[in-house]
Amino acid sequence: MLVSLARTYLRPYAGAVWTLLALQLLATLASLYLPSLNADIVDNGVTQGDTAYIMRVGGWMLVVSLVQVACAIGAVLLGARAATALGRDVRRDLFDAVQGFSARELGRFGAPSLITRTTNDVQQVMMVVLMTFTIMVMAPIMLVGGVIMALQEDVELSALLLVMVPVLGIAVGLLMWRMVPYFRAMQKRIDAINAVLREQITGLRVVRAFVRERRELERFGATNEALYDTSLNAGKLMALAFPMVMLIMNASSVAVLWFGAQRIESGQMQVGALMAFLSYIMFILMAVMMSTMMVMMVPRAAVAAGRITEVLDTETSVTEPVAPVPLTALSDGAGPRGVVRFEGVEFRYPGADEPVLQDLTFTAVPGEVTAIIGSTGAGKTTLLGLVPRLVDVTGGQVTIDGVDVRDLASADVGSLLGLVPQKAYLFSGTVADNLRYGRADATDDEMWAALEIAQARDFVEALPEGLQAPVAQGGSTFSGGQRQRLAIARAVVRRPHVYLFDDSFSALDYATDARLRAALRPRTREATVIVVAQRVATIRDADQILVLDQGRIVGRGTHAELLAENATYQEIVSSQMSLEEAA
Repeated sequence: MLVSLARTYLRPYAGAVWTLLALQLLATLASLYLPSLNADIVDNGVTQGDTAYIMRVGGWMLVVSLVQVACAIGAVLLGARAATALGRDVRRDLFDAVQGFSARELGRFGAPSLITRTTNDVQQVMMVVLMTFTIMVMAPIMLVGGVIMALQEDVELSALLLVMVPVLGIAVGLLMWRMVPYFRAMQKRIDAINAVLREQITGLRVVRAFVRERRELERFGATNEALYDTSLNAGKLMALAFPMVMLIMNASSVAVLWFGAQRIESGQMQVGALMAFLSYIMFILMAVMMSTMMVMMVPRAAVAAGRITEVLDTETSVTEPVAPVPLTALSDGAGPRGVVRFEGVEFRYPGADEPVLQDLTFTAVPGEVTAIIGSTGAGKTTLLGLVPRLVDVTGGQVTIDGVDVRDLASADVGSLLGLVPQKAYLFSGTVADNLRYGRADATDDEMWAALEIAQARDFVEALPEGLQAPVAQGGSTFSGGQRQRLAIARAVVRRPHVYLFDDSFSALDYATDARLRAALRPRTREATVIVVAQRVATIRDADQILVLDQGRIVGRGTHAELLAENATYQEIVSSQMSLEEAA
């Protein structure tokens, strides 16, 4: 997974990668050449007392050193640029993939895991790629070059490599085998701690209201302790790696000096050659040690790459049509009118025994308000989500002006709709930024008009900055009712052909609710309005009310008709008001 991911995203930077490899090759060859020059100075210049020879070879060593430094700096710069570009591109594609997910895929992964994959996992992959370009590329060149140069200095003494390298390789392999499970578990622990932290921050008011700070502290502590234990176990193995490598390297140095001294004594080897040989042995073992560093990082990065690839390879259940129907084709080319029709609609979650929605057939037409009411869990929000394709039907079809929404491009479907979700969410920025989320080219006058319709003009005007008043993430600087009204204003600014209100009036008092609906009526006179509500007072004036129970329509008609004939509707009404008040 890691190699495949890196290969895919580094392909546009192939030129920089090849240049980097060339620079690393030159830098490594230069470093391998320096011990040989040093040996020549010791064995020839110093022994013979030839100062001119020492200066000449020493000058050449200086030139080689400068070349090595320049190539190394260039390689690091190119490696850093390629690695950070990879991180940027992977994050971009992850974000694009998540943006295209339906509610089904978002529920499968969960927000905390998607955040971890886009941040921490990408960082792990990026660091390994950077280390590969700056260290790992050098390691095999140094290893092979070191072996060749060591053989040139003394073949018999090079037999020590047959013991040193396998011992080091086996030790590193055992460590890698033990570390992979810990790194895999570590990423899951990070997901868990993100999930708990996100819940606690989002639900801080609830925690304080029920005085559950200690319980939440214990829950976070348990999750944090689990991550600590896993990280500690992995850290113990990582801490063992370097002492083990250094022990083998030092033992190798002692062995080289021991046997090398005997060969010098017998006249089979010179002092300078032994110094060079020892340097090459260090190069070889250093290459193995650099590989060890990579070995410690690769398992975790490989797990991270698998998690990233899992998101990128996930196909959304809401797919774009191969040949989308153009908007001009709606309503016989006369422009979209916004007739929404459900025809035998069914929706079932994967693996579910029973469908959430079944056998839904109704039509919502422009100029009328279609209301949907039912008990909690009846499927009202799911039904509304089928129109903007937050999820797709698993049976039947949803059409707008006679065209199945699955045959329209998602952007075109969105341009026809103005959705006010059940949870009014505002983005960080300003009030104007949030309103222009509905329509980017909306003027100030249009925004003020939308705010007036949504009964939000008064409190926005009271803000010192007006439309430029700052909005915190999620709209936490406003009350629940204010967020709902701003979300409604955002939909009104859009001037859509179909308005979708998903229990969007629940946080408003009855008087504000009534004023808002009265102000909306002229604006939505030529649009289709579908309202999901829990409160009977909100939908009693609707032209058509659909009563939903266990995913089925069990009643339809006006308020008066349902109050007279439908037992389910009567039960809902009686739970909120007396029958005399309802009448």
